[in-house]
Amino acid sequence: MQLLVPGQHTMGNCCWTQCFSLLHKEGGLMQTGGSSAGSKCFRACPRVHDLIFWRDVKKTGFVFGTTLIMLLSLAAFSVISVVSYLILALLSVTISFRVYKSVIQAVQKSEEGHPFKAYLDVDITLSSEAFHSYMNAAMVHVNKALKLIIRLFLVEDLVDSLKLAVFMWLMTYVGAVFNGITLLILAELLVFSVPIVYEKYKTQIDHYVGIARDQTKSIVEKIQAKLPGIAKKKAE
Repeated sequence: MQLLVPGQHTMGNCCWTQCFSLLHKEGGLMQTGGSSAGSKCFRACPRVHDLIFWRDVKKTGFVFGTTLIMLLSLAAFSVISVVSYLILALLSVTISFRVYKSVIQAVQKSEEGHPFKAYLDVDITLSSEAFHSYMNAAMVHVNKALKLIIRLFLVEDLVDSLKLAVFMWLMTYVGAVFNGITLLILAELLVFSVPIVYEKYKTQIDHYVGIARDQTKSIVEKIQAKLPGIAKKKAE
């Protein structure tokens, strides 16, 4: 398990910042067809790319298996129960190992000391510089999200607001069938399966996605032409 210490946050923070910046510049996955922005995002986040593309089967299998088990546990039990059992399991391992090493040292009369001393000596204090760096990076995305919310709800662009309304209407049907944990489970299954399938059948998928995107664009243009004020705005 890798511990986060001051000075080690830069790479991961930069990775996600580059990813969000690329998606923002590309206009989002849905508006660009997904492949371009998604590929650039993965190139900006090599660790995430290697993880979801199963470059290291053992590492990806461990992450996928543990998170899936946790989500399935949350679906069957309460959050308090799941967290309590996880803590108990971790404590059972560490206490058992601590007692085992103490017995071995007593029998062998060795002076190895505490078995977790190397981890106890690690400095995991979050410095003020690291905290402000995280907060500044978070505030950039919070401000962008607030601006987007204002644009959509105050109808700066009628088409974008209508898209949100249609999406929310569809989500009411999704919410009637699935709960949040079920959606998270489905999302994880898709994250760890779709990218590798796309990599294998990239040409065919891009072809059909291009056809669907062209048809969607044609329909949107027809709707925009019939909506009052939209055509005039585009001409200007």
